[in-house]
Amino acid sequence: QLMAVVATFNSDPGPASFAAVVSPSDSANLDLVTRGLYVGGTGNLVAVMAANGATCLFSAIPAGTILPIAVKRVNSTNTTATLIVALF
Repeated sequence: QLMAVVATFNSDPGPASFAAVVSPSDSANLDLVTRGLYVGGTGNLVAVMAANGATCLFSAIPAGTILPIAVKRVNSTNTTATLIVALF
């Protein structure tokens, strides 16, 4: 039921209304496409973009950054950023 509620909020163009801790994985996609990612610890982040499935490296992200990106997965390989939270 929770995912149905989140999917409803995810179709709203407003700010994020739900968040979940991200465990980077090279194979497991997130349950939903994100509105953004919060990065709590400095580092690099490798994300699989939602629209085209392209893998993109975001380098030297400062701690406390919100990336306004729609992703379906955060890869573990080459991701050094920590405390990553998905915003839906």
